[in-house]
Amino acid sequence: MPTRKPKVIVTRRLPDAVETRLRELFDTELNLSDEPMTREALVDAAGRCDVLAPTITDRIDAGVIEAGGERLKLIANFGAGVDHIDVAAAAGCGVTVTNTPGVLTEDTADLTLALMMAVSRRIVEGARSIEAGEFKGWAPTWMMGRRLSGKRLGIIGMGRIGQAVARRARAFGMQIHYHNRTPVSPRIAEELEATYWESLDQMLARMDIISVNCPHTPATYHLLSARRLKLMPPHAILVNTARGEIIDESALADLLAARGIAGAGLDVFEFEPQVNPKLLGLPNAVLLPHLGSATVEARTEMGEKVIINIRTWMDGHRPPDRVLPSML
Repeated sequence: MPTRKPKVIVTRRLPDAVETRLRELFDTELNLSDEPMTREALVDAAGRCDVLAPTITDRIDAGVIEAGGERLKLIANFGAGVDHIDVAAAAGCGVTVTNTPGVLTEDTADLTLALMMAVSRRIVEGARSIEAGEFKGWAPTWMMGRRLSGKRLGIIGMGRIGQAVARRARAFGMQIHYHNRTPVSPRIAEELEATYWESLDQMLARMDIISVNCPHTPATYHLLSARRLKLMPPHAILVNTARGEIIDESALADLLAARGIAGAGLDVFEFEPQVNPKLLGLPNAVLLPHLGSATVEARTEMGEKVIINIRTWMDGHRPPDRVLPSML
């Protein structure tokens, strides 16, 4: 490990307290413009630093990693997801990759429930009707939604966030079902009174609400394909706070327009930051600009994890949040 302060390049603006601490501890170069770096800029940065601290907006492919040559030793990602980083290529070049798991769990779960309520109770649609001057007074059959209590929630991906969503949903009186690579432990299953479905197809056909909480990997790309989306009952709603690539976004837009399902709440998109034009303007779609971890607390804690990972690496130890290809 270098005895000098390592050169750290941060690709986006982070909370002030995090940036200040990074400057205190390391030879840190900040991106004060907060504009996403081009690939050329990432290649240049990789060749000039010991540690690259990217975010989800940066595509850290094999070419970027190889541009780091002998100098780049650590990619300390600001975020839990690492699907934008070629972890296998990093391992092949002897570059350690870390992430920031755990600290965004509760906030993402909160937003997931918020989207469930927003779609099922038509909250955004109702707010827009006020702004448009369409509200003429209370009426018995106007703007009716559906309650959450008693509904069957199907969670795709029962990791930290999926379990946090399940706990919140239980408080709303929902019945918990889930699909995962393997069942959760008997203790967690008993706590959540959760029903495991080995077959995703069978679960989709029986749920009132589907929540996507799994990571994006080659195995989960378009996991919710056009065929699978059509398995959902017409009254069902779909919520995605994970990654946009997990859903065939174009097929979902067509299904929503045809009222094949009741609605969708999306915080992430397949070609982010671009949003499929077919989704825009649909009254039964609530669209948010990737707010899952957008709290002061979560973003600050994410930055603190980045710092801990860098300092641990500096000290010659294995960073606590190291990501290996075998983990993906």
